[in-house]
Amino acid sequence: MEPISDAPTIDAVITSYNQKNLILETVESVFNQTVKPSNIYIIDDGSSDFESLEVLHALEQEQAIVPIHVIYQENLGVSAARNNGIRHTNAPFVLVLDGDDKLMPTFLESTTLLLNEHPHLVAASSWLKTFGVLDAIIKPAGGRLQSFLSHNCCPATHLLRRKAYEQCLGYDETMKSGYEDWEFFLRLLETSSDAAIGIVNQPLIAYRTNPTSSNVKSMTNRLSLMEEIINKHLTSYQNNIVKVLLDIESTSDERLANWEDEIKHSCATKNEISTISQKFMACPSYGDGGMAAAVRIASNLKSN
Repeated sequence: MEPISDAPTIDAVITSYNQKNLILETVESVFNQTVKPSNIYIIDDGSSDFESLEVLHALEQEQAIVPIHVIYQENLGVSAARNNGIRHTNAPFVLVLDGDDKLMPTFLESTTLLLNEHPHLVAASSWLKTFGVLDAIIKPAGGRLQSFLSHNCCPATHLLRRKAYEQCLGYDETMKSGYEDWEFFLRLLETSSDAAIGIVNQPLIAYRTNPTSSNVKSMTNRLSLMEEIINKHLTSYQNNIVKVLLDIESTSDERLANWEDEIKHSCATKNEISTISQKFMACPSYGDGGMAAAVRIASNLKSN
């Protein structure tokens, strides 16, 4: 456990860029925590929108139940903003939160409990309840380094252990096109052989979804971003190559099976399958399970 002292237990870092009034909802969700942070640091990453800056100036003047400190920087990217914010904190635990998301009231209570009870955890987060264009529950699993090498297993919003943050030297500020949080989690998990990230199995993060968000747009560059991450953590990938490949293959198999079931359902309900599916059935992929899926689909069609 963290040593008990007179120092504050939790500080909160919220990153902001042209957030307008959305950041007020985010700050309010921090105020409403059953376990409150000692300070809230809002890092504005060079906002150019007048309304957004007016909201931040008003927050600076507010006599809030948790002291708010607004720090302005030029537009350097979210990694630089998070590092800047964390440098201003002095608590053993630091909440990292995007300025357009919200927390359920027990997020800090639940994640703090995890970190206090499990010293090997370098960070903790929870499931997400999405809102905006998508209404869903997202269930990241957390885990150790091996699990994170094939895909990110933790939301960007999380509670981290300062000691581990200092060991891994923070976020990589050169990563400005996406996946900076995934790369950072790999850094955290490489700080010790038993390091892990814990997840509370409840949707305690309200995550705003938008097709123009950086998280969604970064998927168009997934392969190049993954190549960058692999090169930055090459030793970890080399040491865990079998686990990584099997994890990726497992995900591929699951998606192929789901697609196969969708085609069977369409055929069973007399709905025409898509042009893409028709092309696949005419010329299935080979060596990745595609041909086997096509055989099962064709067999199912003939039996019906």
